[in-house]
Amino acid sequence: MIVCFDIGGTTIKGAVAYAPDDIRPVPRIPTPKTSFEDFAAGLKSVIDQSGGEPGCVSLSIAGVIDPDTGKATVANIPSIHGRALQDELEKALGLPVIVSNDADCFVIAESEIGSGRGHRVVFGVILGTGVGGGLVIDGKLINSDGGFAGEWGHGPVAATLAGNPPVCLPRFECGCGLVGCIDAIGSARGMEKLHAHLHQKEMSSEAIIAAWQGGDTGAARTIDILVDILASPLAMVINVTGATIVPVGGGLSNSRELITALDVAVRTRILRRFDRPLVVPAICRIEPGLIGSAVIGLKYANEVAVPA
Repeated sequence: MIVCFDIGGTTIKGAVAYAPDDIRPVPRIPTPKTSFEDFAAGLKSVIDQSGGEPGCVSLSIAGVIDPDTGKATVANIPSIHGRALQDELEKALGLPVIVSNDADCFVIAESEIGSGRGHRVVFGVILGTGVGGGLVIDGKLINSDGGFAGEWGHGPVAATLAGNPPVCLPRFECGCGLVGCIDAIGSARGMEKLHAHLHQKEMSSEAIIAAWQGGDTGAARTIDILVDILASPLAMVINVTGATIVPVGGGLSNSRELITALDVAVRTRILRRFDRPLVVPAICRIEPGLIGSAVIGLKYANEVAVPA
């Protein structure tokens, strides 16, 4: 048995997990924003009510861990930002602690009990407020101690000429500090910036997708360009990793038509040919962070319990 958490900016979701298919959620608690002591105490209150001695505590965070310093970058939660989170929590809780990136938790959940079952190489994609991802090979995260691998949304590689017919595009600034990232134009907020640039009209990503599905030509132009921008870098990732399934989560994945369009475009740009969908909507759509952190924690607890 392990205790797992999905750490959000507003609330902490917790669960007691006995197996990947036996994850029992507990009531949510508010996320302490300013005090690390309160943050640790909140986790401990859940652990104390778990009814046993957990093999470990596993966390999903919307951030990354520097593999050299162990310090967490979690910009929206000051109480844990910049801290050596694993070490400090192990001291506070008296239990082994695993800290994982939320995109990594998403892809391990898909690999174990979602669309990635039966695939050796699974590349999970997040298309939502940001563009992210994670990579699982033979059931293991490629970088279980950082959260950096799979971040295909960052790097100055976004096309400046895209669509059919092609249109010239600006290089939007990204929150990571670079200019021209896929995240800055391919995310939900990026779609909105792209639409405003093309049509001088402010619309939400949900409204753009709804208009596209309703036959609006302006929205169709935005989606055509967006898919063109996303497809080439994603195809390169697939060529490099050899992924045979690419589950997509995040808010934009709610549009199956959008994911189908992306899948069709990607499959024309990769070396290996697939006669089936490759880029697919994720199956673990409810609490993937919690499920993924549970799977990671259970794997760790089982490895410790069975000496080599």
